[in-house]
Amino acid sequence: MQNIQTLKKLHLGISAFIVIIVGFVYGGHPSSFLPYLFGFEVEAVDLKNIFRAIMGLYIAFACYWIYGIVKPKYWRGAAISNVLFMGGLAAGRTISTLFDGVSEQFMLGLVGEFILMAWGIYLLKSDSKSRY
Repeated sequence: MQNIQTLKKLHLGISAFIVIIVGFVYGGHPSSFLPYLFGFEVEAVDLKNIFRAIMGLYIAFACYWIYGIVKPKYWRGAAISNVLFMGGLAAGRTISTLFDGVSEQFMLGLVGEFILMAWGIYLLKSDSKSRY
């Protein structure tokens, strides 16, 4: 039982850590980071606003996941949001791969998102079995 509690915290912790870093990469200073990483300029105020909004969403979700670690009664909601978040990213990248081709830069992200989604589903199912 203690092992599953550790896995539940580890799942949300790894997810939060990665998503906070990615959020800051996207929105911390988009006109500096994004041209270097992705090869396109971010100069328009509206485009900077979009990337900073994405950063805000990423950090907000990560904070909720951290809250789910600290306050176990919120773990289930945090885990469900994590599965939806990771699954949504993975689905979007899969659609892009099918229609646009393989992105070597984001293939690791796609695999990681699927793993975190599947891990979250496994933990949610394990949690349901232990509650009844």
